[in-house]
Amino acid sequence: MEISRATIDDAEGILALQKLAFRRQAELYDDWALPPLVETLEDLRSKFADHAFLKAVAGPEIVGSVRARVEGDVCHVGRLVVDPGHQRKGLASALMRAIEAEFPTVHQFELFTGTKSEGSIRLYRKLGYVPCGTKVVSSKVSHVTLVKQREPVASE
Repeated sequence: MEISRATIDDAEGILALQKLAFRRQAELYDDWALPPLVETLEDLRSKFADHAFLKAVAGPEIVGSVRARVEGDVCHVGRLVVDPGHQRKGLASALMRAIEAEFPTVHQFELFTGTKSEGSIRLYRKLGYVPCGTKVVSSKVSHVTLVKQREPVASE
């Protein structure tokens, strides 16, 4: 398994994986209009302009991905996805550590996940993220925001 920077040429594979991975969330929330499920290839490609994308590859297949963008002193992490067949093997943790390493001068990371997504919340807490608020998104979905503080590494 190799984790590396994704390029816009990987967008189609990332989108297919994202739609596969978020099916469980759609079932959990009984909401098939979750943003990761309705994002278009054009929408995803446009994100490459201001987001860093990482991919995890096993053979020719993309089996994991995460994206992030920096606003001021905060790095917003999103859409951590792992192929269901590769889950519970440490890949999500490895992707999170890798995306954090992409931004060594950032001192705060922020992300959100669904309040019912207990496995995701457990993972983020294990990685040092702390819940700091919730937001009702719809009648079916609420998000919890989690943040992680770290001392930034001085840039050279």
